[in-house]
Amino acid sequence: MPRYAQSERQSLAALLLTLGPDAPTINEGWLARDLAAHLVVRERRPDAAGGILLKPLRRRTERVQQAVARRPFAQLVDEIRRPPWWSPVSNPLLDELTNLMEFFIHHEDLRRAQPQWHPRDLTPGLTAALWKRTSPLARLTLRRFPASVLVQAPGRGELSTGAGGEPVRLVGPPGELALFLFGRQRVARVQLVGPAALADRLRTARFGV
Repeated sequence: MPRYAQSERQSLAALLLTLGPDAPTINEGWLARDLAAHLVVRERRPDAAGGILLKPLRRRTERVQQAVARRPFAQLVDEIRRPPWWSPVSNPLLDELTNLMEFFIHHEDLRRAQPQWHPRDLTPGLTAALWKRTSPLARLTLRRFPASVLVQAPGRGELSTGAGGEPVRLVGPPGELALFLFGRQRVARVQLVGPAALADRLRTARFGV
């Protein structure tokens, strides 16, 4: 069975070492060292990772992450390469489910902050795996958007979501749709078809996932 999460993990780790700790990411305020620290805290510090999802716990998570970011960069990358077997999010039973999107998105966060980046040619298998996760994400993320949203991945499928009203189409490959729905709209290569006001609202929305 293909292990796409592991492949994205190793590719991200290699790119982190190539670019170094001070490389930019598309995440505001984060350098490569901050991205690496986030991944380490998420996998290795369940006592401090709650703030990744829960706003009341965010301050503690940020303090721990800042401390982790000061550790030797090569050590952080090595910890990313070799996740602990006991991790709630990276154990062998859950790795593909919980980490494919995480590492794909963060891999692109780093790639797309570099000069002259361009989209990767993804394998059909990885594209299919991303669509499998992107389609329910689209339903969840856009369910309250004030329009009838048709999400289309040419050659993969489509779905309808939104709260109803004027129609707008969101079109792109599954990986680009995933980036868009995870709040990376400004670097996602998608097409929006519909009223300009709705398209602009989608491009600037803060999605709650």
